[in-house]
Amino acid sequence: MAAEGDCASGDSVALAAATEAVAAGWVLELSCCCLCRHFVEGRAAEFRRWRAVAQAVINGFSKIATHQKKTVYLCQLLIRIANGKKLECNFEEDPRISPLESALSYWTLLEREESKFDKLHEDIRLLIQIQVVAVHMEKGYFKEAAEVLERMFTDSESDKPLRVKLATIIKSKDPYIPLLQSFNYDLLISKVKSYVECFMKENEKNFLLQAAMEQVESKGLEAVVLQNITVNASEEEENNLETTQRFTEEQPSTTNQLPEDAAKSITRRRSMRKFRARSVLQSLNSLQNVEEVVDSRTSGRRRQPWTLEEDKKLKSGVREFGVGNWAKILVHGDFNNRTSVMLKDRWRTLSKIK
Repeated sequence: MAAEGDCASGDSVALAAATEAVAAGWVLELSCCCLCRHFVEGRAAEFRRWRAVAQAVINGFSKIATHQKKTVYLCQLLIRIANGKKLECNFEEDPRISPLESALSYWTLLEREESKFDKLHEDIRLLIQIQVVAVHMEKGYFKEAAEVLERMFTDSESDKPLRVKLATIIKSKDPYIPLLQSFNYDLLISKVKSYVECFMKENEKNFLLQAAMEQVESKGLEAVVLQNITVNASEEEENNLETTQRFTEEQPSTTNQLPEDAAKSITRRRSMRKFRARSVLQSLNSLQNVEEVVDSRTSGRRRQPWTLEEDKKLKSGVREFGVGNWAKILVHGDFNNRTSVMLKDRWRTLSKIK
């Protein structure tokens, strides 16, 4: 009898553990979904709340299941990207590791979980690498920027052009040169948002969200929830000004404006979500887009003549990467304070000369 009791007790413990594991997986998927949505929409306060939930669930795992790895890695990536400009934030045991440097390691893990790579993956890796250095330089930490460069790059030949270029930039101690202005932090955020939106489309079905939505719709709770949100938002604004802080120093702040009419509010919010999804996917599909803005700002300066050596490197880059891949040619070539737009214009001139 005692043996049977022990066996039954053991079965109940195993059942409880398995049930908790499944429930924790659901909560992880829900928190990741909410993190992604609030990151894309720029809702800093909501992002911080779900960050705490996601972190608590992840820390509770004794082992990350294979099917949960991508979700965990994405959560960790977004948390670090959102704090990328805050060098005082530490996510690793080594205090020298900046948030973006830590984000790069999680991006590497995410890439391993991907079945295929595209230009967006390549752009995000490149932008994180450049911004890891740029953030240190913006704050005047040139020695630390050089140390980061040593830790970040291996001795592989594929990394050499970018490593050499960034080393030259660090020596110049100028955080406002065209390359850093073109491959800027805002562009990194936009690219990551595009990746997150793709992830959300691939993972639209979430058990807890669907169950909650059915509950809300069946009981007509949308208007009640909106009224509660309005009251809570007013109280929070009075008691805690930190809820309006931005993700980064340069990212535009966003406020949650809730209309008085709950029914109209629901329709308007749904329309805005669709609009944001379309606008993000349609914009910033190439790194050159932002450089045209940067180049227009610098067009008033004295033009620097192209040298014969730069022309040779431009031709070599076109042979290697093809016409149109100006951002890639810029990174892998040793050009003197040029932007990809300048490379494109120069190639047009060279083509006419031929």
